[in-house]
Amino acid sequence: MKTTILCVASLAIAASFLTFNLHADPTRAEGPEFPQASPPASFKERIGLTSVSVEYSRPGVKGRKIFGGLVPYGEVWRTGANTATKITFSTEVKFGGTAVPPGDYGLFTIPGQSEWTVILNKVPGQWGSYQYDETKDAVRVKAKPVAIPESLETMTISLNDVHDDSGILTIAWEKTRVPVKIETDTVNTLVKQIDAAMAADGKKPYFQAAMFYYEHNLDLKKAVAWMDSAVKENPDQVWMIYRQGLILAKAGDKSGALASAKKSLALADKAGGAVGAEYKRLNEQLIATLN
Repeated sequence: MKTTILCVASLAIAASFLTFNLHADPTRAEGPEFPQASPPASFKERIGLTSVSVEYSRPGVKGRKIFGGLVPYGEVWRTGANTATKITFSTEVKFGGTAVPPGDYGLFTIPGQSEWTVILNKVPGQWGSYQYDETKDAVRVKAKPVAIPESLETMTISLNDVHDDSGILTIAWEKTRVPVKIETDTVNTLVKQIDAAMAADGKKPYFQAAMFYYEHNLDLKKAVAWMDSAVKENPDQVWMIYRQGLILAKAGDKSGALASAKKSLALADKAGGAVGAEYKRLNEQLIATLN
């Protein structure tokens, strides 16, 4: 009797599993692999110290009217096809000016003729926007669509105009491009890390710290001192001494900058080859600005 019950139960489980699979993919069949109508795409890039990754599917225009047609104005859109687009931040960022904690988000949009709403939802991985819940939104920001002169066949999401502390997330398709600015607090974060590194034992990041302060218009006295220490450790590096000249020039030490440029120029002449030629040109340009 027990054996009969176990057999019946096993058959019921197997039948349920088979039924589930058939319902999960009713078109599944053995044979050739077919191209996907909206192929998957992903990218992972850095804004300063922050990783930004996006996973989405890329539908094509295929002769259709997209915005105001296939994708209606005023309705929530998955921002792609298939599973709603997912965006991930490794640190806190400002998305369209609003602070957002690190984590995974569903990227939804509400297209409009003159203004879009761009949404980060706390529930990533949703199929389409059928189960979208506004109460789960982390942030909503407004964005102005920009007309594209030539139609873009395949929907594209990209990160452009990347700097150490910002980048532009761009959603583009058909004849529309929608930009949203992403900002990070790279400077304050790295200044604290530099201070800790300089106070700790061991080798110091003199060159990297000096260039970071130079490029971000921070304390140039510290930049000069750190670059001096870097050059003492690397007295014959033509590229480093050239950059010492740049920092001294920005700090207002014209004679010091000129001395560094002439020293780097002499090393460039000695080095010869493509590297020597490049730094000969760069140093001559720097000297011209100092004379």
